[in-house]
Amino acid sequence: MSVAVDQPSEGGREFFGHPRGLSTLFMTEMWERLSYYGMRAILLLYMTAKLSEGGLGWDVRSSAAIYGLYTSSVWFLPLIGGWIADRFIGARRATLIGGVIITLGHFLLAFPPIPFFYAGLIFVSVGTGFLKSNISKMVGDLYTKDDDRRDAGFSIFYMGINTGALFAPFVCGTLAVYNWHWGFAAAGVGMLLGVIQYVFGFKHLQGIGEPPVVAVISQDAPKESPAYIIQMVVLIVATVLAIIVLSSFAGSVFPSLIGKDDTVVNVFGLVCNVSVAIKFVLMPVVLVAGLIAVFLTGLQDKLTTDDWKRIGIILVLFVFATVFWMGYEQAGSSLNLFAEQMTNRQITATWEFPTAWFQSVSPFFIVTFAPIFAWIWIALGKRQPSEELKFVIGLILTGLGYVILAYASSLLGGGKVSLWWLVVVYLLHTWGELCISPVGLSAMTKLAPGKMVSLMLGVWFLSISMGSYIGGLVAGNFEPNETTLVGLFGKVAAVLIVAGLVLLAITPLVRKLVVRPAEEPIERVSIEGVAVEAPPHKGRAIFLGLTVAVFVVGLLLQGSIPYAIGFTIIPGIIFYVIYRLMNRSKRKPDAE
Repeated sequence: MSVAVDQPSEGGREFFGHPRGLSTLFMTEMWERLSYYGMRAILLLYMTAKLSEGGLGWDVRSSAAIYGLYTSSVWFLPLIGGWIADRFIGARRATLIGGVIITLGHFLLAFPPIPFFYAGLIFVSVGTGFLKSNISKMVGDLYTKDDDRRDAGFSIFYMGINTGALFAPFVCGTLAVYNWHWGFAAAGVGMLLGVIQYVFGFKHLQGIGEPPVVAVISQDAPKESPAYIIQMVVLIVATVLAIIVLSSFAGSVFPSLIGKDDTVVNVFGLVCNVSVAIKFVLMPVVLVAGLIAVFLTGLQDKLTTDDWKRIGIILVLFVFATVFWMGYEQAGSSLNLFAEQMTNRQITATWEFPTAWFQSVSPFFIVTFAPIFAWIWIALGKRQPSEELKFVIGLILTGLGYVILAYASSLLGGGKVSLWWLVVVYLLHTWGELCISPVGLSAMTKLAPGKMVSLMLGVWFLSISMGSYIGGLVAGNFEPNETTLVGLFGKVAAVLIVAGLVLLAITPLVRKLVVRPAEEPIERVSIEGVAVEAPPHKGRAIFLGLTVAVFVVGLLLQGSIPYAIGFTIIPGIIFYVIYRLMNRSKRKPDAE
């Protein structure tokens, strides 16, 4: 680990009341996300576009599977990038390496031949693996673990992410209208600017993200035992064998997975379907192997019982974050197809709203509401909801977005629906994301053992990876008809809302894993919280405001007060239960 883990920067409040280094990381992530979301906005559209339109002419199911595999890889590889940074090169250097590789990947995508297409996706995935978890780790290193500004700092950092995501579809999507590869090239230019900005900002990151060789306590630097190396080699070999075996038998168990043009090879006497392996087997097996690798690394680092309890909390958040990302990450797949095929985008007689521009709606809302959410967490202070309760709110809001989308789909019998349905869906998904994503990043840096901060951030991105992969498979069932879409979006809504209610029910059990670090005898780094310091009316006002906001959304959808009241009842009850649970846990006097 680096010096910064033990000695976070407390220097000044030079960037909106936060350490100056946050500005460098904010801008770097902004440019990186501009490149990623710019490419994501046009990727599936490019694969499904006809050859005569300059696209690849692939069917929706295959394209959605490849899209899911790509986005899943982008979020899985930070697990490996975090491990490399924690043990060898440090977060700051890993972030630079990742930015350079991403830049090369986007420029490869600017060339039409198919080999360049696949090579570009691989480069972008690998580069993101080096950059994502490590830049987030450095944000965490800017604060002490008991700094009340931490969640707000991550919310500001998250606003940088979405500032880039906001402009990306306008830039890349507009250029792609003329030539798909111009859009990919524009993404490369964005990442190049991010790398240049990052290098010039090194002076604000002194002592942050250093390699383990500069650790103050040399014994803290992780050293791999021979047994650990053997375990990892065995895991890699087992993963490869599992992929081969499963891809050989998956086709006979699930015949619908096999395509007429699939490539088949003979491996160790087994007939391995390469297409099935890549689209449906590779990612699930690798994701499971990644979690096993985290467990083996924890054993190698000789974690304490308290460390394992914190990892237990992380894994609980991981499971429910995966469900959230399964729904949220369909923004670039099923929601993108819905926008293109089922939405009336005609603004004037001569101009139609480009499909790719819908990818800017959610980032716009995030840039708008992130400061508000950051203010809310700071205003509530020690009385703000725990990580689990924030996750519950996020899951239910995202589920409500799919309820609205399912209802909008039921209106397709009368033709294409208004684009405002999608805008409301993105608004609810944005509120859900702000309750989960920046909060999850912050929780990982607070709960992760000091030797495994980047690695555990990789676990967080692993939840996005698994959710993105599942979301890609779900999007493969998209068909442009009313019955299919109502069923598809209704099921996704049910999964999200039920997951939120389950997490609400098990929250008391999760809190039993909470421990108090020895170096922090008063405040908890955990989820449980501490004694009340803020006046109770603030929490009440926040949840009343959420309920009113849901009512307003219902009123806007139908213009009917009875409908809006019915739309608000269930979320209002859930918000009230969360508020009561939060107050009960916060008002308990500290036993110690």
